[in-house]
Amino acid sequence: MTDAAGARPPPGGEPARFALLLFLSLVLGALAALSFAPASLFYGPILALAVLLLMWRAAGSARRAAALGYAFGLGLFGAGVSWVYVSLADFGGMPEFIAVLATAMFCMILALYPAAVGCAQHRLGGSFPMRALLTVPALWALADWLRDVVTGFPWLAWGYSQVGTSPLTAYAPIFGVFGVSLATALAAGLLALALSPGLDRFVDRTTPGAVMPQAAFPHTFPLLSFFCGAGLLALFGLGFGLRDITWTEPAGPPLKVALLQGNIAQNLKFEEEWYQQTLTTYRTLALSTDARLVVWPETAIPRLLDTVDEDYLEGLKKRAVAAGADMLIGVPHRDEQDRYYNSVVSFGASRTQSYSKTHLVPFGEFIPTGFHWVLVILNIPMGEFTRGADDPAPLAVAGTQVAVNICYEDAFGEEIIRQLPAANLLVNVSNVAWFGHSIAPDQHLQISRMRAIETGRPMLRATNTGVTAAIDADGKVIAALPQFIEAVLTARVQPRAGATPFIRAGNLPLLAIVFAMLAVAAALGRRAPGSR
Repeated sequence: MTDAAGARPPPGGEPARFALLLFLSLVLGALAALSFAPASLFYGPILALAVLLLMWRAAGSARRAAALGYAFGLGLFGAGVSWVYVSLADFGGMPEFIAVLATAMFCMILALYPAAVGCAQHRLGGSFPMRALLTVPALWALADWLRDVVTGFPWLAWGYSQVGTSPLTAYAPIFGVFGVSLATALAAGLLALALSPGLDRFVDRTTPGAVMPQAAFPHTFPLLSFFCGAGLLALFGLGFGLRDITWTEPAGPPLKVALLQGNIAQNLKFEEEWYQQTLTTYRTLALSTDARLVVWPETAIPRLLDTVDEDYLEGLKKRAVAAGADMLIGVPHRDEQDRYYNSVVSFGASRTQSYSKTHLVPFGEFIPTGFHWVLVILNIPMGEFTRGADDPAPLAVAGTQVAVNICYEDAFGEEIIRQLPAANLLVNVSNVAWFGHSIAPDQHLQISRMRAIETGRPMLRATNTGVTAAIDADGKVIAALPQFIEAVLTARVQPRAGATPFIRAGNLPLLAIVFAMLAVAAALGRRAPGSR
């Protein structure tokens, strides 16, 4: 017996079997985390989502489909972003038990997104091929986008897993990272569809009384596999073809840059007795290079700008002016109304300019209304910043236009393109020391690489403890420093001009495609006999 979507209803009275499926889904999600940096197994999301699709097909109800998606999400985020605990407990001073509870609750909230996909794909109904090729890919990409705009945490969006060797990243300059999520989910649907008839035959041969779902194309296993294989080849082949398109062009000569990594321990960074050593460290690094653009990390100077010794700043500026160079220094500042900003300020041959962070981190850089009691258990220095301007202008330094972003702002593609196509170069300054010896810095580097691909521009990353890196316009890391060392990374990068389709339209084309797919799926689902 099968339902109208070709799904095999689960045997009644067998909660143990469903409990096993939940456990397998949890493990599957945890393994899927290996798809992202540092392991970067780009085929992982395709395999994982294909298996989850087959589980959803056998779920039998929207509630069970949601439960399977939730278990998958718990595994994925529990394994992939549990580094949040490090910032809360090790450096935020939160008691361990509360930090564990807060991290677990955070992962539980994120897991609601794959749960919603599981529930929605079942309720939309339709055949399994329709779900695999239309409903689930569209819903998965939509969930990644919603996690970005609603939750403000796009980490582990499916598209990031393809950065590196996968040709699917070639869709990013057109549709952005969520377009790559759509392509990756579509590849998973093609794979699941190719495997489903063979799986049905195996179940029919090994399960007494099993009946092969008629909607799964009976007796056409070789033909169906051929067409799905052809679809996969076309999807990846088009990606290979898109790689040959150069969306942007060089803007001026290559630029010599220096990225500073001071390696100031997070537990010492804001300590009074360590302040002078911090200044000395960064001055020594800054004056050791003849690069035309020198980039310091986020809050490299851990004091408000107006409290920093003027002789120190003037000495840096004079040295930069003499060399015809500019320095971008991460330093907080305050305005006349005594409002505080997480900023980058330029000093050197060009006029002094600044950029202030717009996308602040809740509980890290500001405390949401009604939650100031959290400060009792959380030790976050400088935790009350004000948002910068929503329409920032690039900084005119070192003979080019630089779009600055601070810390995890580079996780939001549509915010990065606010300064484009005017800017020729992207610069990210971060202090990822908050996450210690975890996988967070590698994931952040992967995200920065995606921003370079989307915009067709180099991305420079200056961090306190790593990963400090220079990335070219194709997302390739051309130079990087080991983590947790004090050093200067010197590289030559090519500023670029022009606009990719993503710069011009952002996520609108991707969202139009997603909603069109869902509209078609809903229409076909209503027309299917017995559809729900």
